[in-house]
Amino acid sequence: MATAWTVFTGTTPEPMQVEILGVLRGARGPGQDMILAKLHGAKPEYTGVVAGMSGSPVYIGNQLLGSLSYRIGQFAKDPIAGITPIAQMLEVKDMPVSTQWASASPPSPRPAPGNGLSSDGMGFQAMETPLVMSGFHPEAIRLWQKEMAGTGLDIVAAGGGSGSSKSDADGSFGAISPSAVASIVPGSAVSAQLVRGDLEVSATCTVTYVDPKQLLACGHPILQAGTVSLPMTTAEVVETLASPLNAFKIINTGDPIGTFTEDRDSAIRGVLGARPHMIPVHITVHGEGPDRKLNLEVVDLPSLTPQAILVSLYDALLENNQSSLETSYHVTGNVNIDGYPPSPLDLWAPAGDQGSAQLSAAMQTDQSFALLYANGARQGAIKAVDLDVDSIPRRAQVELETARIDSSDIVHAGDTVLVEATVRPWQQPARNIRIPINLPPGIPTGTLRLLVSDAGTLDHALNQPRITSRSVDLETALAQARSQHPADRIFVSLLLPDAQAGVDGQTLSALPLSVANALEPLRTAKDVTLNGESAVVAAEAPAGGVLNGFQILNLHVEAGGGLH
Repeated sequence: MATAWTVFTGTTPEPMQVEILGVLRGARGPGQDMILAKLHGAKPEYTGVVAGMSGSPVYIGNQLLGSLSYRIGQFAKDPIAGITPIAQMLEVKDMPVSTQWASASPPSPRPAPGNGLSSDGMGFQAMETPLVMSGFHPEAIRLWQKEMAGTGLDIVAAGGGSGSSKSDADGSFGAISPSAVASIVPGSAVSAQLVRGDLEVSATCTVTYVDPKQLLACGHPILQAGTVSLPMTTAEVVETLASPLNAFKIINTGDPIGTFTEDRDSAIRGVLGARPHMIPVHITVHGEGPDRKLNLEVVDLPSLTPQAILVSLYDALLENNQSSLETSYHVTGNVNIDGYPPSPLDLWAPAGDQGSAQLSAAMQTDQSFALLYANGARQGAIKAVDLDVDSIPRRAQVELETARIDSSDIVHAGDTVLVEATVRPWQQPARNIRIPINLPPGIPTGTLRLLVSDAGTLDHALNQPRITSRSVDLETALAQARSQHPADRIFVSLLLPDAQAGVDGQTLSALPLSVANALEPLRTAKDVTLNGESAVVAAEAPAGGVLNGFQILNLHVEAGGGLH
């Protein structure tokens, strides 16, 4: 017989009897045994094995045996649990404390931890860590569950956030509480925060081992992400919910006590008093009413960061009084990377029949962020993500119906030509936009084509698509982000019979033939694109919404000077 300690209600661990049934050789992997146990006592026999109980220390006398970490399937009648031996957990304690964490590899959510002994639901699996999403709209929670399916972080339990998630006077989060650090003992509940601030996402388990500098918890991984930097807080168990399907602890996160630095197969390790590295995210949503501002910090972890930003922005757009099926969104802002100028964002999500505009805005923003965050050449840390969202109470689509030359189509170099475009906003009368353009003095005689277009068509003309096995480096990705044209404007471009090259995300137009010949050998080695026609933007004007469409106009350029 042994004794385990866990919190059923409040913050004080309570004892329960544990009957040791035997040892399962290699149950956790080659050379890694699991101790099989049965829980006794009124509370564990009523609740069964509970999500959030993982990490509960088990003692025989004064000797620490290990932690309750695994359960058998669902609907088990007897409270049978698997114990991770303490020797395996102490291997994590002895790992060096690192201040570096990998954040540049592509996002790749890992499967839920645990070695199931069978595929019919009756094998051992890691006890779930109850995930609390405080402040989130149900639709945002469903999006999180879809994005995190199979990782073990898709099971969201009832619970609340922490008052300590509010920012300090200097704008930072999570000042360490010495009294909270002193309150941690084996059997205490602790939470790892994935998002904190005005919204919160946290996972909770139980402390197995504590020394003056660090603690071990869970007895299994959260994501087995290796070296991490996650805020570590105390946790209050409001109630333990008994259920044959999914018993779990209802949690309130508490005061910051340090940082989880390792997420390993047999334990997670937290360093007491350490401040975590997180990515600040600032979201401001404008509309007809008061602005809504959200200040957050999200985890810097490839398998979680893009999903955390996606769901946080989606929630910010859902939970405001300006949100409706007919609301369009314009997202601007910057992704700030250490050592580089801010990378701008300018994205539109018009309301329409293609699905949720809120989700479209969040997904476009997340994709733009991920291109930079997951870039293999990035070495600098993400310093902050600043997002500014305009809510527009209408469908913001605008169609280009026609375009024409509102003057003679016979012109001379240096002339001013007036282009008139007819656009039709959604369910509104058509209107004309008059755009004057100045022809360059050295323009060749003959036929000159004008491209009257939306931003997408222009960007396609300037940056010809190319199939390549090479990944885009960070400098190219940043240059491409800066070169994108705003979708709510109409552009008039000259299509000149000169070479055009795309190099490192930048477009070089009207190149001399000698330069084009010099770039030709680099087309494969440097991913240079060459085109026999150059697009040069001559003028632009507001379109009043997200423009769609293009038209080609022809001018005849004659020799001799023209009238300005």
